[in-house]
Amino acid sequence: MDRAAVDAKIRELAEPFNKKGIEIKEDTTFANDLEFDSLTVMDFVAAIEDEFDIIISMNQQAEIETYGQLVDAVTKLQAD
Repeated sequence: MDRAAVDAKIRELAEPFNKKGIEIKEDTTFANDLEFDSLTVMDFVAAIEDEFDIIISMNQQAEIETYGQLVDAVTKLQAD
């Protein structure tokens, strides 16, 4: 799956978590812009892992701050 397809799917998955309907851009942050708390992040990551059949390690999660970084990480994990 290419990056554009991964991006589109993650946007779909983010929809129910994006309570304020904020426009998601490459540099949108989960903590500040979307105001995801730790529980929301865990649920969102679980949805992504299930959808793409991947595991995003805690170390990787700690490094991902923006939406663009998440799409890159998922795209890369899928390729491995």
